[in-house]
Amino acid sequence: MIGRTLAALIALMSPVVAHGQAYRCAAPGTIPRPRPDLPDSRQPVRQRPIGSYTLAVTWAPQYCRDHARDASARFQCGAGNRFGFTLHGLWPDGIGKEWPQYCRTTPVLSRDVIRANICTTPSAQLLQHEWAKHGTCMPGYRPESYFKRSTGLYAALRYPDMDALSRAPLTAGRLARAIAGANPGLRADMMRITANRQNWLDEVWICLDTAFRYRRCPVHQGGLDPGATVKIWRGGR
Repeated sequence: MIGRTLAALIALMSPVVAHGQAYRCAAPGTIPRPRPDLPDSRQPVRQRPIGSYTLAVTWAPQYCRDHARDASARFQCGAGNRFGFTLHGLWPDGIGKEWPQYCRTTPVLSRDVIRANICTTPSAQLLQHEWAKHGTCMPGYRPESYFKRSTGLYAALRYPDMDALSRAPLTAGRLARAIAGANPGLRADMMRITANRQNWLDEVWICLDTAFRYRRCPVHQGGLDPGATVKIWRGGR
């Protein structure tokens, strides 16, 4: 018993977060019902073969800094919840630069699916969007299996001490190396760091092959140059 208690204390003190970064999250008593997410002229149906995947995670303190007044962000950025990295989504990529999207029509997600995933992707509307735009293009997947796959990949990620990194000069390359160092098998060239126009950290994109193993990102994947300055908003802490 003492050994297990000590191990738990060590885990709590570790600079590497154990399971994602939902520091504090309580699912709402009433699960919001999202609107249908449908293709349009700007985001049309696009059938393409899948050549790889991208797992995108969002730095929530910066998201809340930018969207705190938005009604859609109320659950994530208020209600006593606090997040670090959240799951944006799992995106099928194409063979080249174009990716598949909105591959089949889909009803609104059930409240059970939303409740099961809202502390990982803290927006019912974003959950609907990710399934409609991306999950429907994965052959054989239903909402439950799509989110099980994406949340499983997200939960496996570990993170460096983001607070410490935020307090020193930082480049996208150094941040990528720090994240890679916390995750066996992951290298800096297997992810892309994105930021807003003021160089504040926005997202990390992890590149995966069709078996969901880490892979080197293609040149056209985008993201910051490794030498680019990046800053991390701590959420006022």
